[in-house]
Amino acid sequence: MKVAGVVAEYNPFHKGHKYHLEKARQATGADKIIVVMSGDFTQRGTPAIIDKYERTRMALQNGADLVIELPSCFACSSAEYFASGAMSAMAALGVVNSVCFGSESGEIDELYRIAEVLANETEEFKATIKAELKNGRTYPIARNNALLHCIPEFAEKENIIGTPNNILGIEYIKALIQMNSTIRPVAIQRTDSDYHSYRLDQGFASSQALRQTLRMAENRPENFRDVIDRVRMQVPADVYETLFERFGNRYPIFPNDFSAMLVYKLLLERSHGYTSFVDVGSDLSDKLIKVTNKAYTFEQFCEHLKSRDVTYARISRVLCHILLNVRQVDMKKYRENGNIFYTRILGFREDAEDLLGEIKKNCKVPLITRVSEGDKLESAIARRQFDRDVLATHIYESIIASKYGAGLMNEYERQIIKV
Repeated sequence: MKVAGVVAEYNPFHKGHKYHLEKARQATGADKIIVVMSGDFTQRGTPAIIDKYERTRMALQNGADLVIELPSCFACSSAEYFASGAMSAMAALGVVNSVCFGSESGEIDELYRIAEVLANETEEFKATIKAELKNGRTYPIARNNALLHCIPEFAEKENIIGTPNNILGIEYIKALIQMNSTIRPVAIQRTDSDYHSYRLDQGFASSQALRQTLRMAENRPENFRDVIDRVRMQVPADVYETLFERFGNRYPIFPNDFSAMLVYKLLLERSHGYTSFVDVGSDLSDKLIKVTNKAYTFEQFCEHLKSRDVTYARISRVLCHILLNVRQVDMKKYRENGNIFYTRILGFREDAEDLLGEIKKNCKVPLITRVSEGDKLESAIARRQFDRDVLATHIYESIIASKYGAGLMNEYERQIIKV
């Protein structure tokens, strides 16, 4: 059985995602496709617009055969951590032959060469980064300049290492190299709108554009029908049906919905500072201490704290780490011990039970199909990672409950999605 892996957020699922799944199957000749998907929080450090169970169903109805959850500590982290967690999850399944990812360039050989430099870090590469940092460059700029120094022919193709999907693709390949994995990376050239595009009127829309449109629908309830209809042409029919039916009773969820909870957590931790959380240095911790008693929303915190050296996205991830209690000490232990300590299945197609059987035979870590099975994990580090995932989901569900007056969904009572 040939099995291809895809890493995704589906925030929300759209026609570009369906196209990618179709191309992944074609490019690899895969019999089955496994998706490693972020749970209720995403790599930008923001909550998903709709919960992980609905997004799992969307994926299974449109090309995926099985969906597993990427642990939250990796799902809302930097590209490097996100990619290493996702590739570790793929490898742990023991059945994945290839991993397919979207790429602005689609040039797998070029991406592989860059990844090799980053994975091996020659003395020349490290010396160049050190010199660049000494000259006041930020780390991302220093690293890019070091890459161009080591691979000068890429000077004319600098966009290869500066576009979002290529960046993630390079990190996927780097992680596979460092793991000595036999999983083959496959780049599929993107044909949809720019990753950051807000436009719905050309090609495949970006998830960003869809989220922005759904926010407009929330802010202008009197024009709901007109606004939500703009989404119809950009998503599969079954996805539109879900987005239409669930709107205003289970979603949409936005970062500012977590503002009060975030301020509470910031105040709770204020006396200790924030350097124990992932990606928080002393300077940023000091800035956070100074602003915690101000009436900022989640997004206002990001705007206020971003700077030339610290991006909006990094601030958002930092706030997400604080909210979800993602600590440096835990992430260090995860990284030192293989990243992934269990595999949790969110859903599968009923005609993919043969795939599930192969995973059960070959999986290198405990396989979880019911949340209660997480309580039986033998190692303390595995239980800690799992408990953090359950906490993240309950935090997300508590916001749904308070925003929409819905009953609080207990993660232990949720059923695996079958399509």
